[in-house]
Amino acid sequence: MEKSKEQALKLSAAKARLLGVEMVYDAASGHPGGSMSCMDVLTYLYNAEMRVDPKDPKNPDRDRFVMSKGHCSPAVYPVLALRGFFPVENLKMFRRIDGHMSGHVEMKYNPGVDMSTGSLGQGISVAVGMALAGKQAKKGYRVYAILGDGEVAEGQVWEAFMSAAKYGLDNLCACIDVNGLQIDGKTCDVMPTEPLDKKFEAFGCHVIKIDGHDFNAIEAAYEEAKTVKGKPTVILAKTVKGKGVSFMENNAGWHGKAPNAEQWETAKAELEAAIKELEG
Repeated sequence: MEKSKEQALKLSAAKARLLGVEMVYDAASGHPGGSMSCMDVLTYLYNAEMRVDPKDPKNPDRDRFVMSKGHCSPAVYPVLALRGFFPVENLKMFRRIDGHMSGHVEMKYNPGVDMSTGSLGQGISVAVGMALAGKQAKKGYRVYAILGDGEVAEGQVWEAFMSAAKYGLDNLCACIDVNGLQIDGKTCDVMPTEPLDKKFEAFGCHVIKIDGHDFNAIEAAYEEAKTVKGKPTVILAKTVKGKGVSFMENNAGWHGKAPNAEQWETAKAELEAAIKELEG
């Protein structure tokens, strides 16, 4: 990846992280931890991978994206706003009773959202359906999804991937955000799911393991996924929950709570410093 491209992606992700934490702070509610961990992958998808047009968000030939861990709307909405799907000012309506920007990703009022999600395990099933529909209609679009590593304890996830393998959905690429934490603590303690690579391979998927904060690795993984034929691809992205804010990083307590005023000032200062450094 060219340095200029990598720099632009890092800067966009840093800006999205600041907006995401600000949304949660303003609403006094939300899920910052898992939103921050998947922000780099999501930024890459919308800015370098997916064929989407903010001016034509319902184009039938567009690539599709499903945020299966739907509580991570503080990742999705900022990325969409920065990509131009709607004004950044709309983020102020997050989780407000008089707004249409729900706490879980919602498609009815938000351009660029392809599926409303929130009940864990269901999003990937919809993504499989989208990919199967594309195959049946002989469309060239691809379907992308992000799941949490806690989410994959849901049985429906594995039913979905069995179906994806059965129907040879090589137009489906799912990323598991492996940050090792969920709402109640370490994923390995709550419900151990490793070895994820062996399990997904056994379910008929092509598996790629990467550092989910390395844009070069992210690009290489998605490029590899497009060469895979006859089976879905699963990218296992090792990430840091709360990435970008020191007191949130690797802390399960920040799965689903908002910072207070003092914490917000600390987070804001750290994130703004990261943006300034990237801007040079």
